[in-house]
Amino acid sequence: MPEYLPTAPAKGTRDFLPAEMSVRTQVFGHLYDVLELRGFLRYDGPILEPAEIYERKSGQEIADQQLYTLTTKGGERLALRPEMTPSVARMIAGNAKSLQFPVRWYSHPNCHRYERPQRGRVREHWQINADIFGSDSANCEIEIFELIHDMMSALGATPDMFQVRANDRNLLSSALTDIVGVTAEQLPQVFTLVDRWEKSDRTKLSDTATEIGLTDKQFEKLTEILSSGAALLDELPEQVKENSNLVKVLNSGAADLITFDPMIVRGLAYYTSTVFEVFDTSPENRRALFGGGRYSDLASLFTSQQIPGIGFGMGDVTLIDFLDTHGLTPKPRSEVDVVVIPVTEELTDASREVAGRLRKAGLRTSTPVELRKLGKELTRADKAGARAVVIVGQEDWDAGNVTVRGLATREQRTVALDGVVEAVNSSL
Repeated sequence: MPEYLPTAPAKGTRDFLPAEMSVRTQVFGHLYDVLELRGFLRYDGPILEPAEIYERKSGQEIADQQLYTLTTKGGERLALRPEMTPSVARMIAGNAKSLQFPVRWYSHPNCHRYERPQRGRVREHWQINADIFGSDSANCEIEIFELIHDMMSALGATPDMFQVRANDRNLLSSALTDIVGVTAEQLPQVFTLVDRWEKSDRTKLSDTATEIGLTDKQFEKLTEILSSGAALLDELPEQVKENSNLVKVLNSGAADLITFDPMIVRGLAYYTSTVFEVFDTSPENRRALFGGGRYSDLASLFTSQQIPGIGFGMGDVTLIDFLDTHGLTPKPRSEVDVVVIPVTEELTDASREVAGRLRKAGLRTSTPVELRKLGKELTRADKAGARAVVIVGQEDWDAGNVTVRGLATREQRTVALDGVVEAVNSSL
């Protein structure tokens, strides 16, 4: 017996058969439309990058545990991209002299992370990234928050289905140092602790706080400020709040787009102020869907020019889970709108001519590759989702006619060749 290779995809990766690909195409098409209506331009970049850009800017978890790396025959150490932000920072820095800032860019790359596959997490995923580069204005935050709401709305989501929870790392730093008494040396570890706050039980959180060097009293105070919501802002220094773009958003007409949440930190090392995550509010899928934030110095790996930015990455796995949870997943499109069936092999060229007319009119049209009996071809057209068939018979064709049949109504009529497009459209 021959030993065949496995047909399953590699662990943590996925195959997308036509039906599922149809759903994805529809979903992402809606999102592209929203982005381009707002003036975002699409870009792309290589799937391989120098490993160093992720090791220096993507955070310890990605660099140490999740990065796929390889060494070329020339000794160059590369990585499969785990995210797009460092790549786009490199591209922005390399082309800064020719760009008119601020710029709005978006992409839809596939990314790779060596993670334990589970609900919401795989090892290869696709992610829509949207960023605004070259401005420190709080209007960028507002535009990003509006964009998120518009994208979710384009997928059929209503505001009660999701929540944008936002924070400012500088506000949190002030709360931790001025109120809790965290030292500068402890701050990075406490940020990591806060990032895991909702994912761990209280005993584990308390033990970690003790390992960091916090007292029981400090841990209780930390617990208090993290659960205080917007009331925390009243306890912070005015100077800190005046410098916060997020506070400016909360004091603007866009305040209803977000909810202030001191527990939002984001794990990636390049965020410097505003951070946010979008959560599903359904009890069946109460989790973060995607997130992002502002970075002031990401391009510093590549240039001395300071290029601020703000953006987010929307992953496909959690997004499709969200749509499934709320009954918003579109149905796969049918293979075709109409099938043109010649009754005999001699009419194959005639059927191609008819199909050509229908395609020029924008109708998805196919013809049989291997002609079978008419009944079998009609059954196959029905299974393919066609809503109409055009039957090309010898007598009709000699007279300049064809027969159009609606598969839903089973009604058919003979029409002139010049009227076939109109007749098919009326049957759909």
